[in-house]
Amino acid sequence: MTETSVTEPATTAEAPWPVRTVARKIAGWIDRLGAVWVEGQITQVSAKPGTGTAFLTLRDPVADVSVTLTCAVGLVRDRQPPLADGCRVVVHGKPSLHLSRGTLSLRVDEIRAVGIGELLARIERLRRLLDAEGLFDPRRKRRLPLLPGCVGLITGRASAAERDVLSNATARWPAVRFQVQNVAVQGPLAVAQIIDALTVLDADPTVDVIVLARGGGSVEDLLPFSDEALCRAVSRCLTPVVSAIGHEPDTPLVDHVADKRCSTPTDAGKCVVPDVAEETAALHQLRNRCHRALYGWVDRERRLLDALRSRPVVADPSRLLQERGQIVVDLRARADRAMLGGLRAAQQGLVHTSARLTTLGPAATLARGYAVVQRANGAVLRSIADAPQGTGLRVRLSDGALRAVVTDD
Repeated sequence: MTETSVTEPATTAEAPWPVRTVARKIAGWIDRLGAVWVEGQITQVSAKPGTGTAFLTLRDPVADVSVTLTCAVGLVRDRQPPLADGCRVVVHGKPSLHLSRGTLSLRVDEIRAVGIGELLARIERLRRLLDAEGLFDPRRKRRLPLLPGCVGLITGRASAAERDVLSNATARWPAVRFQVQNVAVQGPLAVAQIIDALTVLDADPTVDVIVLARGGGSVEDLLPFSDEALCRAVSRCLTPVVSAIGHEPDTPLVDHVADKRCSTPTDAGKCVVPDVAEETAALHQLRNRCHRALYGWVDRERRLLDALRSRPVVADPSRLLQERGQIVVDLRARADRAMLGGLRAAQQGLVHTSARLTTLGPAATLARGYAVVQRANGAVLRSIADAPQGTGLRVRLSDGALRAVVTDD
């Protein structure tokens, strides 16, 4: 059971608390918080002469939240360098609720300026965090369009950065269109206004690329462009984003998150659009190369056709047939000669064989005076014992045959 439930009865419609009771209880709870250290940006400083209390407004650099500070005037007037709007500070004080006005304030007894070294250390810690999450990964970078239809420009009103981007871009490509969003580029309102402008331009389908442009400045002046909320807003953009913040040495964190980093706003004006003179010259050069390539190809093909036409087979198509016909005639003549030669050789061999047969045959022997004696049954008589007296014989001579009968000697 809480202390309130013990000391105070529950409120009802018939027994409500008066405003003073509610304010007193809220003040009691705030008083229990004790002294705290708070960091933020100074947005207003009021230290009027003749007063013992100075009033300041401390704003959260990321969210649209602020709190009133009160402190001794000497804590503000005696500071070197003096406090100014946009200064990053760490204050120590005790929160309290002013009952008569119902406002919350912080009674401050110490104010410390956040030094450059501390700011750079915080930026470095944030850089490592975003890098570990992959927001700086080159694979996330999108290629800028060659010729954007419309360029979104986020910059300060009537600033040198705006003039540089517009003048350089229109000088390179006179037909380029811009949609300019003028915002605060430093101070406590810068981050929120830049994020709102990014959201508007990213949602516009006619905008093909967005340029963040700001001139040079101190580390404190460029702090909004190293803000975590702005870096994450740039990483969420569907439209390619070009960062052109400060000068060449300035590298706020948004440079690493953006799809393209330009060293200066002037460089951004040259980066987002091509140079019409260079593109025209390139087109003329490409056209000349095309002409030379086409004419060279036609000339090469014409020479090839002339070479083909000059070949014998194309110049005199019947020549090949004649050559082939002559080959056929030669082959036929060779075949005829081979066949006739074979026939003659066979005929000569036949004549020689016939002559040999004639020479070695019985007829030639008979022509030389020999005779063949045969019995009547045709058996050749080889011995006188085979022809007793009275045996009929047939005597074959070269020109005929005779009949004879064996008689005694």
